[in-house]
Amino acid sequence: MELVKERFSKLLLGEDMSGGGKGVCTAVAISNAITNLYATVFGSCHKLEPLPAGKKAMWRREMDCLLSVCDYIVEFYPTTQTLPDGTKVEVMATRPRSDIYINLPALEKLDAMLIDILDSFQKAEFWYADAGTRSFGSVTSSSSAMSSSFRKSVHRNEDKWWLPVPCVPDAGLTEKACKDLRKKRDCANQIHKAAVAINSGVLSDMEVPESFMAVLPKSGRASVGDSVYRVMLGADKFSPDFLLDTLDISSEHDALAMADRVEAAMYVWRRKASGSHGKLPWSKVKELAADDDDKNVTLASRAESLLLCLKHRFPGLSQTTLDTSKIQFNKDVGQAILESYSRVLESLAFNIVSWIDDVLFADKSIRKLSDNLKS
Repeated sequence: MELVKERFSKLLLGEDMSGGGKGVCTAVAISNAITNLYATVFGSCHKLEPLPAGKKAMWRREMDCLLSVCDYIVEFYPTTQTLPDGTKVEVMATRPRSDIYINLPALEKLDAMLIDILDSFQKAEFWYADAGTRSFGSVTSSSSAMSSSFRKSVHRNEDKWWLPVPCVPDAGLTEKACKDLRKKRDCANQIHKAAVAINSGVLSDMEVPESFMAVLPKSGRASVGDSVYRVMLGADKFSPDFLLDTLDISSEHDALAMADRVEAAMYVWRRKASGSHGKLPWSKVKELAADDDDKNVTLASRAESLLLCLKHRFPGLSQTTLDTSKIQFNKDVGQAILESYSRVLESLAFNIVSWIDDVLFADKSIRKLSDNLKS
């Protein structure tokens, strides 16, 4: 009951504990609550191991409280009701809003699957060494000595030196363990794709803030640059993969900057193409302009495919400027819950895939080292 009181109070206050009415709207408050809860529960998790019982209970308990809001987000639909005298009358009934009815159960299923994957690592053939210190678990002293000298050769993330390093036996993992890891990796990867799809769908349904539209460049060409613009406009059959191959995108920072430029250009071209069609949805504008051979429609569609391809190449890409702006100015509580829930599950799934890759990399490295010593 105390938890419910605390959550309810924070949502009403919009995170403004002074009570001065300067807080954020309910949608942003509940989005922040889910994001902060994820950081509290999973922020210190860097290993393939079961989630501590206390944190697991906290995640279930507080998420149930936050998601309970969805029980009261409904839509009206016409139906018939039979009166005691047999007369049938048309009335308006309620049902869960369609986006919540479809996506929320799916997200809860993905959530449970990710927790199950972590729980499955109760017993494992690998262990971890913490930032150059002794390893732990069922490890012999020789294994401990090996782990400290082995650290540099198996760490895939040298820029994140503080993360625990996975260690494996001298002979490497058994075939059964490797097969099991790959199976779990595939499962987590599919969960990641599903969460990304839901998140992208929710974000695309959110209104584009006026503040974003107000600062768009005057032309899409100025946003993406001359070389990219010429390829997008000149090709009879546009290939986003081919275009990305020609660009120097060597880091996620470069990829995010490119995504921002492409997304801005896409909305410039959409705005120009929609000029004579008022405020019709983009899908309708494309239908109406299909026979006009409007270059703005073509460019906007190609920019959309380029942006999608870029996000597929960099699955851990941060939110674009538009995504951040949409979340910040969103007023729809249902969309806020679906977006934040799918976003944190996307992050957890991505981390699990990365952690499994680290273990498989360690196994590959120790086998290679063993083969070199034998030869």
